[in-house]
Amino acid sequence: MFLARPNSLGARIRTSVVAVAVAGALLVLPACSSDKSSGATANVTAPVAAATVSPTSSADRVKLAKTKFVLNAGLAAGATYQWIYKPFKAGTFKKGAKGRTAAVIKGALAAAFTYNRAKAALTDAKGDPTLSKATTALSSAVDNLKNLPSKIRNGSASDADINQFTTVTDSIKQAGASAGANVTDQIPSAGQLTQMVSS
Repeated sequence: MFLARPNSLGARIRTSVVAVAVAGALLVLPACSSDKSSGATANVTAPVAAATVSPTSSADRVKLAKTKFVLNAGLAAGATYQWIYKPFKAGTFKKGAKGRTAAVIKGALAAAFTYNRAKAALTDAKGDPTLSKATTALSSAVDNLKNLPSKIRNGSASDADINQFTTVTDSIKQAGASAGANVTDQIPSAGQLTQMVSS
């Protein structure tokens, strides 16, 4: 069955508008269905969403592990540099320094954040055989960061404590580079520091 082609420009425009309206309605209807309706839509879309998130092959899992490692290691290194190393070197953590209270609070949050993200990066590295071998020796160094946020908070952090953060994050970056996972510093926002530490 063939439809007659509209002869006038106005008829063609009306036909196009109707076609767009019908297509839009068809797209909107499933989204407007209530939760009490049949679960057909949810059952159809849920597996598709899950399939796009979860890796299907070992190569996908390795790639995802490297990507997550790079992200977490970059956040750890960025937080260390921005809110621990720089203020410490500028003397902002010292008693009587201008802006000390804010710097100490952010520094303590950044220290906890760095520990959290460094641990996550090492966990991510286990998904990639090469990365796992390169980072295995770093576990104890990362564990040693656990008690340092309180030292920054109470003002007793020494040069050695601050250098420990820098050394650990640099070692993680070097391990990543040796396994083909180059890490660049990603400076998290103050909101990310708070959210990540409290979660």
